[in-house]
Formats: sequence, C-alpha cells, structure tokens
Amino acid sequence: MLSFADYGELIRKLARMAERKGGVPAPATDNEVSQEDWDGQDLSGQMHANVAFVDVDMTEVTNNGGVFSECSFRDVQFNASTHTSAAFLNCTFTRCSFFSATFTGCKFVGSRFDHCTYTTLKVTGGDWSFVGMPGADLRGVEITDVRMREADLTGIRGEGATISNVDLSGAWLHNANLSESDLRGSDLSTLDLNATDLTRARIGWEQAVQLVTVLGLDVLPD
Repeated sequence: MLSFADYGELIRKLARMAERKGGVPAPATDNEVSQEDWDGQDLSGQMHANVAFVDVDMTEVTNNGGVFSECSFRDVQFNASTHTSAAFLNCTFTRCSFFSATFTGCKFVGSRFDHCTYTTLKVTGGDWSFVGMPGADLRGVEITDVRMREADLTGIRGEGATISNVDLSGAWLHNANLSESDLRGSDLSTLDLNATDLTRARIGWEQAVQLVTVLGLDVLPD
C-alpha cells in the first residue's frame, strides 16, 4: 500500500502535470488479467500495480480498501459493484461500465476515463482530483462531497445530475451541460458562464453571489 509520503509525492507529480490539458498519459503495464470472471468476488485489501485488466467481469464485487495503482481497465464491467475507501491511482478506464456502481470515500487521483458508461453511478466522498472525464455522459449520476480539483470535465453531459458539495476549483468545464442539475454547495468559482449550460440548475444563495461576481457585477444592499 502507498505510504503517506508516497501518496503525497503522487499528488505533487499530478499537480505539476495538471497544467497540460488531457491529464496524465496512460501508465505502462507489465501484467495482464484477461477475460476472467470475478463476479461477486471480495477484492478488499488487494493491491495491484501496473496491471492491465481486459474484458474482466467485476460485477457486484466488494472492495473495501483495495489499491489499484497505475492500472489499465479495458472493457471491464463494474456493474453494481461496491467500493469503500479504495484507491484507483493514475489508472485508465476505457469502455468500462459503471452501471449502479457505488464508490464511497475512494481515491481516483489522476485517473482517466474514455468512452465509459455511468448509468446510476453514485460517488460519495473521496478524492477525484486531476481526473480526466472529457465528454462523459453523467446524466442522472450522484456525486456528493467529493474533491475534484483541476478535473477535466470538458463537454460533459450532466443534465439532471447531482453534483453537490463538490470541490471543482480549477476544474475544466468548458462546453459542459449542467442543465437541471443540483449543484448546491459546489465550488463554481472557475465556471465560464458563457461556455457552460446552467439552465434551471439548482444552486444556493452564496453560489448565486459567487456567479454574479464572476460576471463582474457588484452586489450591494438596496
């Protein structure tokens, strides 16, 4: 398992690379797990580093505290899986399915998602800073109390999603569609109001003042 010092160094490395849009390149892998059925298995406490998981069925797996570091997941089914205090650090996910998956207090720092599906995904707590999810279809997902600093959310579809109490400071949200979403409590300080659809989105009073300030207006008493 990564030590506190190693995790801190990873955060610093990702922070340095975050300036380059597109995030961290796919990690090199030296082992492969292919076409295996892990349906319903308990992955709690397992550690995997630099492993390529290809066409693996992880439906309904339980994962409490497992660590996946610099792994690659291609065509992996995470449907109805449950992950608690687990870590997926600097991993890549390609054409993976997260139907009804639940992640609680998990770390996805530096991970990237490409052509994945997220129907009824639920994420509560944890650190998803520097993740790359450009163009992701997040309609109807629930993301609450999560750190997503400097995440690449360019062009996401988040209509009707719950993205509340989320730290989005420094996140890329250009051309994102967040119409009818619940954004209450989230950091919206870096939103480009000319390039983000917020039609009928729900926000709080403090956020409303924040967005008015972004527009360059001064809020004064009557």
